[in-house]
Amino acid sequence: MDLRLSGISHTYDDVAVLRDITLDVGRGEIVCVVGPSGCGKSTLLRFIGGLERPAAGDVMLVGDPPAGSLNPLTYIFQDFALLPWRTVEGNISLVLEDHGMAGAERDGVIADVLARTKLSDFRRAFPRQLSGGMKQRVAIARALAVRPAIMLMDEPLSALDSQTRELLMDDLVGLWTRERFTAVYVTHNLQEAVRLGHKIVVLSRRPGTIREIVAIDRDLSDRNFADPDLEEKQTHLWTLMREEAQAADRELIDA
Repeated sequence: MDLRLSGISHTYDDVAVLRDITLDVGRGEIVCVVGPSGCGKSTLLRFIGGLERPAAGDVMLVGDPPAGSLNPLTYIFQDFALLPWRTVEGNISLVLEDHGMAGAERDGVIADVLARTKLSDFRRAFPRQLSGGMKQRVAIARALAVRPAIMLMDEPLSALDSQTRELLMDDLVGLWTRERFTAVYVTHNLQEAVRLGHKIVVLSRRPGTIREIVAIDRDLSDRNFADPDLEEKQTHLWTLMREEAQAADRELIDA
């Protein structure tokens, strides 16, 4: 299933947030969205996920979802969004119960996603017993359980320390190598973007428009932070964003 955005524009009261966002996300692509604070990155993700409707433009899903998909679109949030009174397997089970799945079928799906996210030994642990990185693995496992066509990832690693963030990036790369999932990944971290993105969409300051789409034609498993080509891409991204990021920061301080 492909995702197509056509002419997405939106205004809150008298404030223009997004203007004429047109973008294609192909099957098996991770598309990262970066830009200054307040440029509408998370708002765009809410429009894609159907949590809000844009004032203008269309969000289109083209093609068939994966076999057995329960939710064509699913979110992974920054704050994990786990229920503290449920175990790891209980948190994953919740999204399956909503679809009436129970018994051996549900248990099989849970066992599968726990294995894929290296959580099998933690199935009976509660969130309070897990590190931040492990909690985010649970959130990823829960998303995978519904077999989504497209994952919507809203700064999923920003609450983690740098070492844990790097480990989770490695995990996501390994998972994508095996699964070839599709994702729209919002981040403020340019290092994450060049590590994980097949395409990086750079938004301008508010109202957010697409300044440039930067493609990285290298397999995810063949990327590392010491790579001069990736360093050059990251420098280019920061050059595009720097002045507008400073201006957006001043706006937030003044507000």
